[in-house]
Amino acid sequence: MSLPDAIAEAGAKPAGKRPFFLDAEIESVLAITMAVAQELAVTRQRADTLERLLEAKGVLTRAEIESFRPDADAATTRALANQEYIARILRIVQQRNEANLAPDDIGSEDVGDELGAGN
Repeated sequence: MSLPDAIAEAGAKPAGKRPFFLDAEIESVLAITMAVAQELAVTRQRADTLERLLEAKGVLTRAEIESFRPDADAATTRALANQEYIARILRIVQQRNEANLAPDDIGSEDVGDELGAGN
């Protein structure tokens, strides 16, 4: 998968405008923060699992893990993973930019307002 494809896929969203319940800027910061928190929590759990399994099986020690330095191929793979990660974290910013390009897109709040006006 190419970098542009991976970034586009990481930022995929449902159709329609995104509803905001707080100030849009606050929601953006909150969404980014929560995306980072979620990614970090999963990563920590997986790293802990791997370290415990490797150490329990006598494959590696935690000191060896701490001193590891990736080769060029691993560094390239990590760089791509970092770009995909950043795209997921900043997804809300990307979606807001896309929404600005489609101002006539119908959002769920618009439908709610229209339905509410009919009463």
